[in-house]
Amino acid sequence: MNPPFLHELAKDAIATHPDDTANIINHIVTNLTATYGTNHINPKQDEWVFNNAGGAMGAMYVIHASITEYLIIFGTPLGTEGHTGRHTADDYFHILEGEQWAYTPPSLKKEVYPAGSVHHLPRGTVKQYKMHENCFALEYARGWIPLMLPFGFADSLTSTLDIPTLWDTVYITGREMIRNLMFGKI
Repeated sequence: MNPPFLHELAKDAIATHPDDTANIINHIVTNLTATYGTNHINPKQDEWVFNNAGGAMGAMYVIHASITEYLIIFGTPLGTEGHTGRHTADDYFHILEGEQWAYTPPSLKKEVYPAGSVHHLPRGTVKQYKMHENCFALEYARGWIPLMLPFGFADSLTSTLDIPTLWDTVYITGREMIRNLMFGKI
C-alpha cells in the first residue's frame, strides 16, 4: 500500500458519498478488497472496537494489520483529543469526515486538516491532536508496527481497565498479522 493511492481512494470515496461515513468506509473497503484480495484485507466492516491511546478515545475497524503496515478506520461522533505517541512508523491520517487539529510546540498556531486532506506524522515526531465531533479517518502506518502496540494498549491497562476490549483488539490485530504472515506479507 502507498499513501498517494490511499489518498486518492479516500478522496474518491468522499466525493462519491459526501457526508455518509458508512458508505465512504464501504467504498474504501470494497476497492481495497478488489485491489489486494481478502487474504490481506479484513472485509468484516461490523468489527469495530473501542480504542484508548494517548488519552484519546474513539473506535477503530482494522482493515489490514501486518508486521510492517496497518490500515484502520479511526474516529468518533463525539470528538476526542490526545497525544499522538512517538512511533517507529510513518503515520498518515486521511480525514474522511469532520476536521482534525494538531499542534507542535514551539509553534503557537494549530494545524487544520479538513475532510479530504492528509495529516502525515513522520516517524519519531509527536503532536497533540484533536478530532472534532463526527471525525473519522483512514489511518495508515508504515514501519515497525509491533513497537507501536504498547502505546495502543497502555491506556487499557493503566486507565480504563477495559480488559474485554483489550482482548478484542489483541485478537483482531493478532489474527490479521498472522493471516498476512501466512500469505507472505511481512
